[in-house]
Amino acid sequence: MTANPLLADWTTPFQLPPFSEIEPAHFESAFKTAMAEARREIDEIAGQDGEPTFENTVVALEKSGRQLTRVARVFFNLTGAHTNEALQKIERDIAPKLARHSSDTLLNTRLYDRIASLWEQRESLGLNEEDAMVLERYQKMFQRAGAGLDETGKARIAEISQRLATLGTQFSQNVLKDESDFQLVLETAEDRAGLPDFLLTAAAEAAAERGLEGKHVITLSRSSIVPFLQFSTNRSLREEAFKGWTARGENGGGTDNSEIITETLALRAEKAALLGFENFAAYKLDDTMAKTPDNVRGLLTRVWEPAVMQAREEEAKLAEMARSRGENHEIEAWDWRFYSEKVRNAEHDLDEAELKPYLQLDNIIQAAFDTAGRLFGLSFEEIKGLPVYHPDVRAFEVKDRHGRHVGLFLGDYYARSSKRSGAWMSAFRSQHRLDGEVTPIIVNVMNFSKGARGEATLLTFDDARTLFHEFGHGLHGLLSNVTYPIISGTGVARDFVELPSQLYEHWLSEPEVLSRFAVHYRTGEPMPKPLLDKLLAAANFNKGFETVEYTASALVDLELHLIGDPAQLDIAEFERRELARIGMPKAITLRHRIPHFQHVFSGDGYSAGYYSYMWSEVMDADAYGAFEETSDPFDPATAERLLTCIYSAGGRQDPEEAYIAFRGRAPKIDALLRKRGFAA
Repeated sequence: MTANPLLADWTTPFQLPPFSEIEPAHFESAFKTAMAEARREIDEIAGQDGEPTFENTVVALEKSGRQLTRVARVFFNLTGAHTNEALQKIERDIAPKLARHSSDTLLNTRLYDRIASLWEQRESLGLNEEDAMVLERYQKMFQRAGAGLDETGKARIAEISQRLATLGTQFSQNVLKDESDFQLVLETAEDRAGLPDFLLTAAAEAAAERGLEGKHVITLSRSSIVPFLQFSTNRSLREEAFKGWTARGENGGGTDNSEIITETLALRAEKAALLGFENFAAYKLDDTMAKTPDNVRGLLTRVWEPAVMQAREEEAKLAEMARSRGENHEIEAWDWRFYSEKVRNAEHDLDEAELKPYLQLDNIIQAAFDTAGRLFGLSFEEIKGLPVYHPDVRAFEVKDRHGRHVGLFLGDYYARSSKRSGAWMSAFRSQHRLDGEVTPIIVNVMNFSKGARGEATLLTFDDARTLFHEFGHGLHGLLSNVTYPIISGTGVARDFVELPSQLYEHWLSEPEVLSRFAVHYRTGEPMPKPLLDKLLAAANFNKGFETVEYTASALVDLELHLIGDPAQLDIAEFERRELARIGMPKAITLRHRIPHFQHVFSGDGYSAGYYSYMWSEVMDADAYGAFEETSDPFDPATAERLLTCIYSAGGRQDPEEAYIAFRGRAPKIDALLRKRGFAA
């Protein structure tokens, strides 16, 4: 093997990773070398003889481990978006090693003593606001990792971290295996009954990708299965598809996640107890805006009750629609989307098949870019021929209103079997100014069903909203303007990180955005005003269902992490019991059932934290009111304040203070209730 490209200087345009030169085998040696280098750097910082200073300790830590960060970002972006068996094997091997490396750093007594000494002297160090926040971050990070424990406690914490890393990796790989193995082949006209052309085209493309040329395949990608559940008149196939979708991770055999979940929960509970917390939820929430489980439950419960009432009214309408069609069966979970589409058509004269020709992927991308241009002065120029990691990935250079380079944005939009489900934003490089201006490389990953060869890819309105949501995260990374990597871009509290993304969704629904970019993919004609009006009038249609499936998932996540001793927990029984306790309507399932709840079990990012979307939605609904009050969705003064206080600020300020700096006051939940169509 030639010199390892992961460890060399990257001479590619924008210093993009040289993907065409990188092979899976490169990662093993690159991780080994980079971890050894990072360990030497950490040991040098910890072993200094001189008194700790902000520069020789905190700044030095921020500059350490850069090669390891670079290798890890390339690797984990690939394992999410374009993996294979070789990468998955390396991932299983490297996850506990990286956890051990992190523990060796965060549990280093001499290093922690230096941080603690600086923390005690913080008032006399002459730190600016950003420096002070970074010092606070390090103090909290070390304490929450167990740096203050005795040696026995530290050893056990390190063991727990390594085991959790292994379990999280296996959980994620199991879900991906169940997703990629499932395919519903539509053989006959009866199998395809009711399906619109756009879905048949996507299903034919999915079949061709799987070597089934000439057939039609429904996959577990949301952009495939959701429209199938909306339009298929074959009820038995709807049931088969739905059960395949909701059974990921609990099919028995090697991909069953039940034991992984119980062990994960037990280890998290043990970790929380070691650190002096009553349960893992209390530990996790201590470092968020919400602060306590009671605060989270209070928010979710306030929304849950009106949502369930509305969902039951929606279910009654679905049952009536079924009866009107001579179908007198009880509404089941695989029926909801089908009859909901019929009711929406009846009440609003609106159906997805009518909308979709006006929602071309390329145009929605341009709508997101144009909105960023009008709000923040950004421009996006597509650059062809860059060494991206998959032929479908598109690259755009981002510039500010003065023509200066801001960063590189990558868009990876199509579903494929090598990509995990869902949609997300990530970074190959984060912005910082620690020793010169480092510009970001940000990626948005989606799972849209690709159009036929030579044809436009068409989106549902929910797909378009997802694109705007993830691009909001992307802007949070691209517009970051901070000194330190630890607080760059999305390096903020978990229940604040969804504010920029959810807020950005609002602009998709602005008539002046849709009227420009929602044009027919064949004729180029803009969406007719009556259709646009119907779309906007139906904005809150089915909101009871959407709120219930999300809020139930958030409540289940919270309750799972309040259990003191979950080692013997029966996951399926717990899920049934908890849903019965909260009064979950029978015809609605969790948005993410526990066996495939990747937000919570593929790592601990959203563990005891899935509520974050709603916590942030309280802010995003209230924040958009600042634009509504000006009667201009692109009001320059409000946009400038939004840029300064939220999108460019990273984590340099307490999130509550950042929000108040933008809005002039704390957020009010009333805006969220109005947004979802519930009484305030």
